[in-house]
Amino acid sequence: MIIEDSIKEKAEGFLDINEANMGTALGIKFLKITREEMIAEMPVDERTVQPFRVLHGGASVSLAETLCSVGAWLHLAENKTAVGIEINANHHRPVKEGGKVTGTATPIQIGKTIHVWETKIVDERGKLVCTSRCTLAIVDLLNN
Repeated sequence: MIIEDSIKEKAEGFLDINEANMGTALGIKFLKITREEMIAEMPVDERTVQPFRVLHGGASVSLAETLCSVGAWLHLAENKTAVGIEINANHHRPVKEGGKVTGTATPIQIGKTIHVWETKIVDERGKLVCTSRCTLAIVDLLNN
């Protein structure tokens, strides 16, 4: 895994979280963590397919929002977090069960209160499967 040196401590703290979440439920595995590029892979298996045994569009959107949210969070002070307020996705081709997809998210705009990120998801052959754009609000961290 590649982790940007300047955010290594923050990224490793995130990776050490052992609580189940959407990303762990879908088998998302981070490959690269930097403030300018987030890369992760996700299996196309019983957790991520629709009834017709191809990648579920919602799983692609979950991969995209996971990458964008974590990527945005890496830009923030400790008392802030990023939450998705809008996401869209275009699904270009199906991926059969048994494969995997890789998502790459990059920032389009890093603002004080709003971030916009783009994600491209490809199959094992490098063919474009999905493109997504995610808008995130930067908010104060909730203390429960």
